[in-house]
Amino acid sequence: MTRWVGAIIRFIVSALVLLAVSFFVPGFRIIGFTNALLAAIVIAIIGYVVESVLGEGVSPQSRGLVGFVTAAVVIWITQFIVPQMSVSLLGALLAALVIGIVDAFVPTEIR
Repeated sequence: MTRWVGAIIRFIVSALVLLAVSFFVPGFRIIGFTNALLAAIVIAIIGYVVESVLGEGVSPQSRGLVGFVTAAVVIWITQFIVPQMSVSLLGALLAALVIGIVDAFVPTEIR
């Protein structure tokens, strides 16, 4: 039961981060909390699939250039699945940077 609560909190926090990123980052737009929540879920699923196929070296947690670019590509691809979300390539790069900075300060246990 605690795992479910932790996952729900993680997705809610991720959705709020996406909404904040949408407000501050040019080229990144998402409208509404529901779409942000859906985007958080889609990003998690695509990220899991990419990490499963290519290995842990491409995860944003590896903090390398490959992880950063992979996160930007995952964000960019998400726009094709989530309604009312649009992301330019520059917006995806900036969003990946901002989300990476937020991830560095928000402990995983809380999210």
